[in-house]
Amino acid sequence: MIFNSFVFLLFIFLFFSFWKLANKKDKSRWIYITIASFIFYGWWDWRFLFLIIGSGLIDFFAGKAIVNFPNYRKHFFILSLLGNIGSLAIFKYSSFFASIVDRGFFAAGIHTNLQEQIPEFALIVPVGISFYTFQSMSYTIDIYRNRLSPVKNIFHFFAYLSMFPQLVAGPIIRAKDILGQLLQERKANAIQIWHGTKLVAYGFFQKTAIADNLSTIVNDAFSGKASFDSSEFWWITMLCFAFQIYFDFSGYSLIARGIAKWMGYHFKMNFNHPYLASSMKDFWSRWHISLSTWFRDYVYIPLGGSKNGKINAHKNMWITMIISGLWHGASFTFIIWGMVHAFFLSLERIFNGVKTFPKNRISDLLMFVFVLFQVLLAWVFFRANDVQQAIHIIGTLFLFTTESGIFSVYAAAILFLCMGILSELTYYLKCKSERVKNISKINWVEVFTVSFCVFSSIYFRGPEAEFIYFQF
Repeated sequence: MIFNSFVFLLFIFLFFSFWKLANKKDKSRWIYITIASFIFYGWWDWRFLFLIIGSGLIDFFAGKAIVNFPNYRKHFFILSLLGNIGSLAIFKYSSFFASIVDRGFFAAGIHTNLQEQIPEFALIVPVGISFYTFQSMSYTIDIYRNRLSPVKNIFHFFAYLSMFPQLVAGPIIRAKDILGQLLQERKANAIQIWHGTKLVAYGFFQKTAIADNLSTIVNDAFSGKASFDSSEFWWITMLCFAFQIYFDFSGYSLIARGIAKWMGYHFKMNFNHPYLASSMKDFWSRWHISLSTWFRDYVYIPLGGSKNGKINAHKNMWITMIISGLWHGASFTFIIWGMVHAFFLSLERIFNGVKTFPKNRISDLLMFVFVLFQVLLAWVFFRANDVQQAIHIIGTLFLFTTESGIFSVYAAAILFLCMGILSELTYYLKCKSERVKNISKINWVEVFTVSFCVFSSIYFRGPEAEFIYFQF
């Protein structure tokens, strides 16, 4: 069940029809959220429910055992990690690692067929598995660190783990941020409902009107259907992909946050206009914030962070970024994507980033362009079908060749690219001119903007497509 579908509109109508009644008591609230979320998730394939239920049961009881059996707390913590990482290893990475082993033995003159012996069920990647496993892991990690107390009711836990608005594509919510909110009836007032409506409208606009329309040129380019192969074409394509994945993923996060607002809950911001970043470090403080902070808190800092000298700080950052790349997919292209970001982040640390430039509008513009240039190069590996295609595209980008007809063939996609860039530029100029914004009132500019977003989502929607991050 995807947000941009009729069946979801019916689902959300039915959910809120009974939400007021179910929300009055704790147990009914938790059970209602859990059942609704299981229906939402099981709509793709009901068999996937066994995985999220199994993972949740392990972490729920492991969390209790860590507190109730202090002498064996480490054992139960390891059990939780093995359960979550094990499910990822089986369903997401088994084929990838089996192929690496097969290639290694083949190079040594030994023929193995590990990849072909993997059970068929393990070759299906459950929707959103990387999101809910990380969310579940953070629960037991925080309990083990004595930063969180385990919940007593299993439905309280599953209401947190499986909450449908963000279940399959984030944002990754922490237990400490939502478990407390689930403990009481939270009624959304008129302002919260309005802010939720704005988020949902902006989210659908970003997804259906911009991201889906940009997909035309991107999909043609990477599938080999395009008749162009010049530097000009690939720079335009990578710009389109950069804004496609941004508005696709940001759109989902906004819709999820908006629905949560209607329920009376608050999810933290997941995207903060990353292409306005003035450095690569700044980019990662704005892009997929829930994931980048997860890796910071549960990977980078436990590795030692930047405490033990600059060399170790670089090493820990590289490990974190490579794991981040592997989290996105079982492919060398994703690993290289993580390494490219690590390389640029290391260079930035060595040269102290933006501190070498005087602060003015020209330097800000130059840094925006330079950061976008680095991000675009990394996106090539993220989107490419394989490493060979990525290398070809990188090489073509710097040939500085042009072709006629690109703008006529992909005029619509380029128009929506300009619309996406314009929306970010408008936000930037608005931030510069408005230091303080009154969020306690509904103004007519916002009403017009929401109306425009709804109109565009209906009449200018692109080819219907699943959200890109469903595959992760």
